[in-house]
Amino acid sequence: MKLSLSKPSKDFGPQSTLVVFVPSQGDSTKSKKPTPLAVSDLNSELTQLLRDAVGEKSFLGGEKETCFFRSCNVGGVKNLLAIGLGDKAKITPETLRVAGAVAFQTLNGGKVTKAHFHLASALYGQKDAALAAQALGEGLWLSDYKLEELKSGDKEKPKETPKFSEAIFVPGAKANSAALAKAVAAAEILGAVVNTCRRFGDLPANFMTPEILADETVKFAKGTKVKVTVWDKARIKKERMGGLLGVSQGSGHDPRFIILEYNGGGKSKKPIVFVGKGLTFDSGGISIKPSLQMDDMRYDMCGGANVIGTVIAIAQLGLKLNVVGLVPATENMPGPVATKPGDVLTFRNGKTVEVLNTDAEGRLILADALAYATELKPAAIIDAATLTGAIVMALGNTHTGVFTRNKKLSQQILDAAETSGELVWLMPIHDFHVSDMKGAFADLSNISSFKGAGSATAAAFLEQFVGSDIPWAHFDVAGTAWSIGSRFPYCPKQGASGIMIRTFVELAKDL
Repeated sequence: MKLSLSKPSKDFGPQSTLVVFVPSQGDSTKSKKPTPLAVSDLNSELTQLLRDAVGEKSFLGGEKETCFFRSCNVGGVKNLLAIGLGDKAKITPETLRVAGAVAFQTLNGGKVTKAHFHLASALYGQKDAALAAQALGEGLWLSDYKLEELKSGDKEKPKETPKFSEAIFVPGAKANSAALAKAVAAAEILGAVVNTCRRFGDLPANFMTPEILADETVKFAKGTKVKVTVWDKARIKKERMGGLLGVSQGSGHDPRFIILEYNGGGKSKKPIVFVGKGLTFDSGGISIKPSLQMDDMRYDMCGGANVIGTVIAIAQLGLKLNVVGLVPATENMPGPVATKPGDVLTFRNGKTVEVLNTDAEGRLILADALAYATELKPAAIIDAATLTGAIVMALGNTHTGVFTRNKKLSQQILDAAETSGELVWLMPIHDFHVSDMKGAFADLSNISSFKGAGSATAAAFLEQFVGSDIPWAHFDVAGTAWSIGSRFPYCPKQGASGIMIRTFVELAKDL
């Protein structure tokens, strides 16, 4: 996908496709007056074409509604695509992100390869034009993703189907072009990063081992100011990461601990540390999972992939802050020397844990990473993990569950999510949940002594490895890391979503 910003213009070319955005017009048959379209700077012939469509009720501007005038040859353009935005009082940047996805799908399905986007109509009534334009660009970019590299294809390939690949944003005459150019660049960066991280998640476990994830991270960081350090099994053992080692014991693939560092701020600035679960495949270990949909466990590394993407995006955006990304990466397999239920592991900070269920392994590898993060004395620690099925039962596949006791941080998270358009929900974490994780033969156990509140007790377990004076939040993305396209049209219907990268970038700005 190529996304660019042109100079203000009304001349798009006789072979061009123009995309305009129209809020809900209601039923125009009840009024004797022409329908007032909220589309400024538009050729009068094109405006009349839209009015006629509204007048005959073939297009009323409802959200996600489209009206594609193919080969209309009106107003100096060949094709006109109208995208409905719904109630003008309820249009948000997320509305435009969705509209971008609808535009991509319509143009791509219509075999249109290039189109001009009428920004004056898209940004009508928006308080923050740059944020709205960025959202529209993100909707286009995020829709342009599909993993097909593992398909062999036909021996005699037919002529390649035309694909929509170029969007030109045309601003209004009075637009702030500098701000819009910056917004378009940000949309490209975030869209490309999210799509790369989706690929990491979608690749099956034989194409995405811990070693491959580390190698891909090094490649991803090339050309940026991100330093990547990878610890192998020997170094992980030397660093006393008993949780990561314990989980990895059953696999034929050695673990990796991936460290990303970006220093965009001054040396005196404390870093923000993002920690992501990197389970490249989770069979459940000795406490093996049911076979049905076990293939989905390739996505158990999406928290780690999206932390990698967060750091890369922050670097590419040139944000003036210091960030560290930590990703413990391993498989969880039932091999001959795999950790057994009842085994006790010793972690980096000296705490001991009874492993009562080997399928509660994500918290074990995160614990070591959080202990290491604490040693960096950061401004804040944020972790992301596909941690519990309980959060899926609680929130489904729409909202990411967030756990923190820090009220200031919780508000910063809500603000960041509102800006990014991603949905989060604050969940409880209490001393009761901590007491439920106490062990009988070790400091802690890896599953709760109480049957309920599985997500909260998992968060309470993680909290025991974070310094008490450090603002910390845990994001459980088990319900939102993949297969959410039925909710959000700019996400694949089946596959990794790249969730929380956009929110984490916004949060980093505030922190």
